[in-house]
Amino acid sequence: MTHKIVVVYQSLLGIYGDRGNAMVLVKRLVWRGIDAELIMVEPGDPVPDDGLIYLLGGGEDWAQIAAVKALEEDRGLHRGLDAGGVLFAVCAGYQLCGHSFTVGDNDEVFAGLGLLDVETRRGDQRAVGEILTQWTKPDGSMSLITGFENHGGFTELGSDATPLAKVVVGVGNGSDGFDGALQDQVVAAYPHGPILPRNPELADYLLERALGVQLDRLPRPDVNAEHDQLRAERIRIVRTTKNRAEQTR
Repeated sequence: MTHKIVVVYQSLLGIYGDRGNAMVLVKRLVWRGIDAELIMVEPGDPVPDDGLIYLLGGGEDWAQIAAVKALEEDRGLHRGLDAGGVLFAVCAGYQLCGHSFTVGDNDEVFAGLGLLDVETRRGDQRAVGEILTQWTKPDGSMSLITGFENHGGFTELGSDATPLAKVVVGVGNGSDGFDGALQDQVVAAYPHGPILPRNPELADYLLERALGVQLDRLPRPDVNAEHDQLRAERIRIVRTTKNRAEQTR
């Protein structure tokens, strides 16, 4: 069986290189001897309803509106989630999964896909810069998530959605001190980077959630060592920058 990793509407929701998230998922499956393929779907193409993981990336206001319209008409993503697939949504992709989001200078409200119990409204100022969050993994252990955020919308979670991670440096959802949301088959977050190359543990979490099995550590010591070194450097830099900023206040 070949597992499908489906990038949904990159022409609309792909301005931050979020396709890299899908490439990482495919590689981490193949390196473990699990057959996988990358599927690219654009508006007008049917979204396959047998995907293992679907990905929605970042995009502009008009792109969010167009993506919601096309996805509601197609319904393939909805069927895929009902069948057990997992959706990973980043930034604009995260926002359009909620009940509603605003766009434009007049903050016009548009209906989202309703896959997450969240609402997004424009904040007082744009969140731009490195973000570092603390994620509590399913086994109760802690892991840091590193990335880059660039969004004007702030997201409020309802009672059916759970935050993904607690913000250490940055903005995330907004006033709640958290970033992202979890609900049913949907995992969402604000950071780009792309986020999954920066955070291999999060990539494996998505794979485990979709496959329904626990994966052993990647059998590639060279790749693991490089990931660990890069992560440590990014985390050190963002923490150092935060400390310097606090000292100059």
